[in-house]
Amino acid sequence: MRVAIVTHVVRHNDGQGRVNYEIARAALAEGIEVTLVASFVSPDLLAHPLAKWVRVKPGRWWPTNLVRQQVFALRSALWLRLHRREYDLLHVNGFITWARADVNTAHFVHGGWARSPYYPFGLRQGLWSTYQYLYTRINAVLEGWAYRRSRVIAAVSGKVADEIRMGGLPASSRLEVIYNGVDTQSFANAQGDRAKFDLPAAPFMLLFVGDLRTPRKNLGTVLETLCRLPASVHLAVAGYLPGSPYPERAKALGIESRVHFLGLVSEMPVLMRSVDAYVFPSRYEAMSLSLLEALASGLPVVTARTAGGAEIITSECGIVLDDPDDAAALAAAIAQLARARERCRAMGEAASRVAAGFGWARMAAQYLALYRQLIRDAPRAASQRDAASVSQPFGGAALEGDEYSR
Repeated sequence: MRVAIVTHVVRHNDGQGRVNYEIARAALAEGIEVTLVASFVSPDLLAHPLAKWVRVKPGRWWPTNLVRQQVFALRSALWLRLHRREYDLLHVNGFITWARADVNTAHFVHGGWARSPYYPFGLRQGLWSTYQYLYTRINAVLEGWAYRRSRVIAAVSGKVADEIRMGGLPASSRLEVIYNGVDTQSFANAQGDRAKFDLPAAPFMLLFVGDLRTPRKNLGTVLETLCRLPASVHLAVAGYLPGSPYPERAKALGIESRVHFLGLVSEMPVLMRSVDAYVFPSRYEAMSLSLLEALASGLPVVTARTAGGAEIITSECGIVLDDPDDAAALAAAIAQLARARERCRAMGEAASRVAAGFGWARMAAQYLALYRQLIRDAPRAASQRDAASVSQPFGGAALEGDEYSR
């Protein structure tokens, strides 16, 4: 079997990139030839004789991400068209290329985010808000188009699957849920060390991990919540700091001594094993890798139903809020954990048991099984397409590049 995977980057420290890294590694281990159509690929994968990297230059000089993504989509589709005989199956990620795919993993649903009551952007709210509004709407249309042209859509959570269906997916489309994975051993076996991160030893320590430049992750509500909690509750924040408004927000709220901004953290397992609970009331999420990492670290999780992954959080291992912006409810949930340390530890043990069912190997095995099934079904699918092209000789399927499917 020869598989081509199209994604922007393939590496450990990237959500979508990590998923594709683990799929590629598992495929190579089973003797499957893997062609990675990407801007960056982790060197350890390229050391394998069955791995091939087709470099698609990211085009950093193009203005805006929206334009850069279109350049990537065009360049990758051109290579796939010219080299269509060099792979048997094509795996893409959302709308990332103009080629028709066999497997399409949905990591984010722009249409779902646009429909969310917490979506903050609109026209006539300034240039940045207008750009974000257009970015979301254009991507929602392109994703829907890409999903309809894919033989199988693999949603990374049940929430994502529901949102894709709400977007108008044809009833004939095949939609499956394959949850993201986590390195359970690395997070379970790490040793906590607050001193390594200059964190105080005594307080009940919460952890927030995410993009600190966007309101979507909802750190603002977490900071407001901290004002309602005793001074013995502190918050560690991990994420890229330049351009973030939240350090100043913490100062304005008078809680800067209780909020510890750590910047980007390379030793995340150590950090997670150094804290008491994970707080992540994201306003919109598909399936957060950091949430899975927190579970694997044995941390009780406080999140919201709007965060993808909340569906796997039970009352034994965490607390799921109905409204991510309800600071009072969030404060009450955190206070429960801070007041009852034994219960908090018991919930952490339950979290570890939940995470045990979401290892990377399990996720990769599901994708490989799907690949093999599609390869077996390919002759039948080809016959159906041929019949359709005869009955509709000028139909879209015959002209849109069916050669991309195998």
